[in-house]
Amino acid sequence: MSGRKLAGEKPSGWTVDLSLIAVALIWGATFILVKQALAGVSTLLFLTLRFAFATVALALIFRKEFRNADVSRAMRGGLIAGCFLFSGYVLQTFGLKYTSASKTGFITGLYIPLVPLFSSLIYKKLPKVSEIMGVLAAFTGMALMTIQKSFFDIGLGDLLVAGCAVAYAFHILVLGRFAGSANLGVLTVVQIATAAALSSGTFWWAEPVHIQWSAGLWIALLVTSLLATALAFAVQTWAQRYSSPTRTALIFSMEPLFAWATSYVVAGEVLSKRATFGGVLILAGILMVELKPIPGFSFLVSRFSLLKRAGDR
Repeated sequence: MSGRKLAGEKPSGWTVDLSLIAVALIWGATFILVKQALAGVSTLLFLTLRFAFATVALALIFRKEFRNADVSRAMRGGLIAGCFLFSGYVLQTFGLKYTSASKTGFITGLYIPLVPLFSSLIYKKLPKVSEIMGVLAAFTGMALMTIQKSFFDIGLGDLLVAGCAVAYAFHILVLGRFAGSANLGVLTVVQIATAAALSSGTFWWAEPVHIQWSAGLWIALLVTSLLATALAFAVQTWAQRYSSPTRTALIFSMEPLFAWATSYVVAGEVLSKRATFGGVLILAGILMVELKPIPGFSFLVSRFSLLKRAGDR
C-alpha cells in the first residue's frame, strides 16, 4: 500500500466517519489489555517497544514512499505530530501516578472542546453550530462517565494530564494541517518513528526500568503496536485528509464507550445510571453532527452574518 493508494479517490463521509469510529473502538478495546500488561513492564519501556514495533511495520509497508522526490513536507508534519503524540502519552502516564484513573479519563477528554477552540484561534474560522453543540454534548457525556468524586481537588497529576489533553488536541490539528497535502505514508511513518525515538531516549532514566516477559505481555505488545498504533494512526492520518479536526475529536469521544463495553465483556463491569446517561449524550453529540444541521440555528447564524456585513459597510 502506498501513500498515493492510501489517499485514493475521495471516499464518502460515512466511510471516513466509520474509519475513525473503528480507531476509537481499537483504542477503547485495548485499554484493559494495556492496563494488565503494565503490571509486568515499566510504562515508558512499554511505549518504546510499542512505538518501535509499529515503526518497523509501517516502514515495511510504506518503504517505497520515501523514494519520492517531495517528502519534506510529510517529514516535517510527521516530526511535529510525533512530538505532540509522545508528549501526550508521557504526560498522561506520569499524571496517572498522582491522580485517579477516572479524573485522568475526564481531563484527557478536554481535547474534545480544545480542538475547535484552538482551531478557531489559529485559523480564524468558527466551527459549525451543530459541531459546537455536538462537542458540548459529547464532552458532558464523557464527564458523566468518568467523574467519580473529589474532582475539584486539583493536584500535580491533574495538571500533567491537562497538558496531555493540550498535546492530543495539537496532534489532531497538526494531522489536519498536513494530511490534506502531504504524502500520507511518509507522514504516518515519521510521526510514529518520532514517538519511538523520543521514548527510547527517556525510558532508561525517567523511571525505574523493569520487564517480565510473558505470553500476555507479548500479546499486548503485538496488539497495541500493530493494531492500536500502526493501523490506528495510519487510518487516522488518512481519515483526517477528509474530516475536520473538530469532527475527528468528536468521534474519538466514543473511546470511553468502547472501553466500558470491553470491560463489561471481560470483567463484567456495569455502568451506573449517570454513566449510562453520559454514554447516551456522547452518541447524541455525534448524531448532532452526522445528521442535518439544526435549521433554526443555521438561520440565526446566517442572519447574524448578513447584519454584520451590513454594519461593516
